[in-house]
Parts: sequence; C-alpha cells; structure tokens
Amino acid sequence: MKLTRRQVLRAGMVAGAGAAIGVPHMLAASGASASQLNAAAIPQFVTPLFILPAMPRSYVTSGYDQFSLAARPFRQQILPHGFPSTPVFGIGSVTSRQTFHAPAYTVEATVNRHTRLIWSNQLVDASGDYVPSLLPVDPTLHWANPPGGTAGRDSMPTFKSTPTAYTGPVPLVMHLHGAHDFPDADGYPEAWYLPNAKNIPAGYATTGTFYDQFKEQAYHRAGVRWAPGSATYVFANDQRATNLWFHDHTLGMTRLNIRAGLLGMYMLRGGGSDLKRGVLPGPAPAHGDRPGTRYYEIPLVIQDPTFNTDGTQFLPAANLLSPGPYIPTTDIPPIWNGAYFGTTITVNGNTWPNLNVEPRRYRFRVLNACAVRPLTLKVVSRPHAAAPAATALPIWVIGSDGGFLPAPVELAGKTGLPILPSERYDIIVDFTGLKPGTHLYLSNEGAAAAVGTTGSVMRFTVVPLRSKDTSVPPGHLKLPALPAMHKPTKTRRVSFTEQGSSFVVTQISRYLCGTVDGDGLPNPLDWSAPITEKPADGSTEIWEVWNFSPEGAAQVSHVFHMHMVQFQVLNREPIGGGTVSAPHPWERGHKDSCASPTGLITRVKATFDHKGRFVWHCHFLDHEDNDMMRPYQVV
Repeated sequence: MKLTRRQVLRAGMVAGAGAAIGVPHMLAASGASASQLNAAAIPQFVTPLFILPAMPRSYVTSGYDQFSLAARPFRQQILPHGFPSTPVFGIGSVTSRQTFHAPAYTVEATVNRHTRLIWSNQLVDASGDYVPSLLPVDPTLHWANPPGGTAGRDSMPTFKSTPTAYTGPVPLVMHLHGAHDFPDADGYPEAWYLPNAKNIPAGYATTGTFYDQFKEQAYHRAGVRWAPGSATYVFANDQRATNLWFHDHTLGMTRLNIRAGLLGMYMLRGGGSDLKRGVLPGPAPAHGDRPGTRYYEIPLVIQDPTFNTDGTQFLPAANLLSPGPYIPTTDIPPIWNGAYFGTTITVNGNTWPNLNVEPRRYRFRVLNACAVRPLTLKVVSRPHAAAPAATALPIWVIGSDGGFLPAPVELAGKTGLPILPSERYDIIVDFTGLKPGTHLYLSNEGAAAAVGTTGSVMRFTVVPLRSKDTSVPPGHLKLPALPAMHKPTKTRRVSFTEQGSSFVVTQISRYLCGTVDGDGLPNPLDWSAPITEKPADGSTEIWEVWNFSPEGAAQVSHVFHMHMVQFQVLNREPIGGGTVSAPHPWERGHKDSCASPTGLITRVKATFDHKGRFVWHCHFLDHEDNDMMRPYQVV
C-alpha cells in the first residue's frame, strides 16, 4: 500500500510523548577542548604507508591453519614522528610480539580450508591487572555491563544519579564480518569475556550471557575448547574468495573497541571464485616474505580518529547535543553521542601517509573502518581540491564485500566511489605512463569531509618502474560468474527508526531496529525484545529495510548489515511509492553491508543455511551501540 505524507511523518515520530525528531546530528570538530590537537597542524604525506604484513600462523596441519591472536594495550606512532605516540588496543600473534599493531596484520585464509582463530583478551598491564578502556564508556546504554554481575549483565542498568564513565575491565568478543559462519564463531554481542586479570572486582560478570552456550557449541561442532579469557573460532571458509574483516562486537562498546584499534583484515583466496595468479596486480603480503619485497596488492584500512596534544585519542566524554539533565532524571545518555566524526584520516594506522608507486597497475583492498563517516574516494591531482573534483585517474571497481562483481566498473570524471562504514571494495588504479616524481592524491568527498583535513586520505608518489607489469588491464578483465541465488519464498519487512526523548524535544535517546506493520508504519523494538525474524534453514528470503528517519534527513543513511549471509541488493523504492531504482553498478555483487537511505525501502535477498542465533543491525557503530541491533534465529 502507499503511505500518505501524514503517515510518513507519523512514522518518523516514534518517541514517547510525540517528541519531534530532527536530522541526526553529525558531530565533527565539536566539543573541542584546549588539549585537542589541531588537525590542520599535522603534517601530511610525510609518513610512508605501513603495508600490513600477513599474520603469522601458530600451527599448521593438513586440515587447517591456526592463528593464536590476542588483544593487548601498547603505544603506536600513529601521528608523524616528532609527535607523541598513541595508546592503542591492538591485535597480534602471541607467538610473535613484534606483530602487534592497530589495525592488525592481515589473516590470510584459503577457500575450503579451515581456519582456527584463538582470540585472547589480554587487555592487562605488565602486572597482570586489567587496563580500562582508552575511550569514555557510557554505562547507561544497553551494554555488556560486567558490574551488573551474572543477573545484571547485558542489560540497561538503572541509576539513582547520573554515573560517570565506566573504568573497569574491558570486555571483548571478536566478529569476522562477512563470514559464512556458525553461531559459536560469529562474535555474538552477548558472548564477550573479560581478560583473565588478577584484579577483576568481586561480583563482576566475567563472561556474557551467551558465552557458555557458544563455548559448548564450539566443542560439539568443532572439537575446540575455550580457555578462560578467550574463545576459539573455527571457519570452514566455504564462500567466495573475498576480503573480510574482523573487529570487536561487544554489546554497547563496539564503537569504542574498534576506535581503540581492535580490528584487522581477513583475506580469503582461491577456489573457483578467484582468478589465477598473475591476472591481477600482485603480489600481496604473504607468509615468509623476504625483507624488501615489493607489493602491488595492498590493503587500505581507513579510519578517522581525533587526537589530543599528548597523542591520546579524543572522544567526547559528554553528550555534546544536550547539556542535561541526563539519565536517570531524563532518558538522555550522559556520554554517548549519536554520531561523532573525527578530525583526521588514518590509513593502516598512520595519519595521511604516502605510498611510492611505480608506473603500473595496483590492486587496493579498501575497508571503511570509520565508526560513522561515509567516504567517497577519488584519485585527484591536487592535495586539497574542492569537491567535486575531477579524477586524475579512474578507479576500477572489481569486487565488493562478497567477492568479485559481475564485471569491472570504471569510475571517472567527477564520480567517486562511495564506501560506507564496514563496506569493502576491491579496486585497481593504473599508474602506467606517469613520470617519476608525479604526485597524485586519494581524496574523500563523503559527508562532512573538510578540505585540507578529512577531505584528504593519502598521497601517491610515482617512482621509477622496477619490474614489468604483466597483469591484465582492468577494462579487459573477465571476472568469475556471480552464483545465482534460489527463488525467495518469503518477504520480510524490517525497519530503522530513531527514538526521541520523552523529556527534551529534538533529542534522540536511542536508535532502534524493528518491524513494519500492515499499515506501513514502524514497530520499533529494542535489543532484548523477543526475536521476530526466524528464517527457515535453507530458505531464501527478501528483506525490505524501511528507513523511517524523519522528513528532512534525506542525506542520512543507515548501513544495513546481516551476520552469516552475503546478500544481493535488489532495488530501492521511496516509502509511500515512487520510482524504483536499481542498485549502483558497484553494488551488483554479493554484499553483507549496504546503504539503507532515509525515506527509502532497500530490498536485499539472502539464503539462510546455518541454524542458530545471529544478528542484523545498522553498522554506524554509534547507532548499533545504542540499541540499533536485533537478533535473528535460523530455525
């Protein structure tokens, strides 16, 4: 049915007391303090790009590769030399201390060969005592809540007065984003665990609600045992060759732990969905590489932190959109912000790096690992060109979240590549014919990009050719066929909405997922509501994702993400009826995350073939951490 304008407006007002909700605020360079580092004063393009090496394996058998990984606190030189180093939480191999980095070294995996990942929470100091979060934790959200004990964990606690930030031990649960996995290896938000520290306060819950259940499932399914303060995941890698990524997924703390550095790439190679070696630019970093190896396939992990003058990362320790009163006097969180944009850009753990490139083709595996910042990438000739700038070289898109596209897509002229948080794109840039000494720049024209700072990503400096390029020009590539999905047997309607404060007009207190009723209106549900999506095992379904952000917020998009499956974006249609639009050419492969724009119904199709409990949510981390996430159950 078609909605009237009145119904659409009503759908955007899901707050108690009928609060009028404005456009979600994108906080950029707000809340600045005297200790905050001026991003414009940070030298750009002076640090060489850190090319993330392959993570060493701890054990190899005829049937699987094992990686023994841990999260640890340390300092890293993210800002240019001469500036202070930055405290981070990073991941590395317990067998090789020098591998700890934020983002992590890349896990290399092979299609249809099992991988075992042992994840240890070692967020402790040299004495074995826990270290607190590097960023302010809002304990009023629906979050892991270790202080609540077994009875109160994974809840929205109540308070008699407005609390300060939580400073206890940091929970951890890792999620391999985009993996065709089982529930025990999915990184369920309530399957977290604390470090095995000496000084965990009495009464604290040390594991999440589902930790023991998935621990038992992992043993019966894969024969692995979980040690205290850790979890072991087993992946069959039975999906297309592609670029996945891993990151923390703790309930109510994901935005903080990823910003702190708990993330990395997972490259899945081989099988019939890959191309033969030599067709694409390479090599990529691999196990056993000799020092000085030159790489022509390079991962680019892009983030947007803000720094203080002492090198620490800044994140607001107060709600910048409301002066209070806060919880418990109202329903407004005291620390959480609905969307916070940082003031710098980092790639592979350094601000605005430089990459020396030969006049040949390069393959870049790009991840938008920002919490909420949308990127639109272009290769341009000037470092601080005003948008929309003309491209100096085209970007050829050959793959997305779930592997290769049906055919290469050339983006040139003034068209850039939009990448929302959690999306990955496999691209080729051809520097052939450029003279040594030429400088080109990877720019960002996404929302809230600032010319001179967050409008810049990195620089390319052309150096002399060292070896002949034998890769196939991108326009001549024949990519592996996209597997067809089964005919859908059911269509579901799910929703994204904002919940306005019942006390303060225009303030958003929570973001919610939910369903859509028979009149086309949202039925918002919080994280703990009974499960409403129960696909049958082996079934293929269409999910309609209705974004009910209020009128006037047309440029605000949520990011729809489902665990365990790769889906196809079918089309988008205005709520209330209108022109149906096809997916963008770069969205026509398999995806696990996609734009769900305001006022539109985004339709995707997926096959659900592993029984158990998973989640779907918005991948704006600031949103998912405040209830914009729902469990689903394959039955």
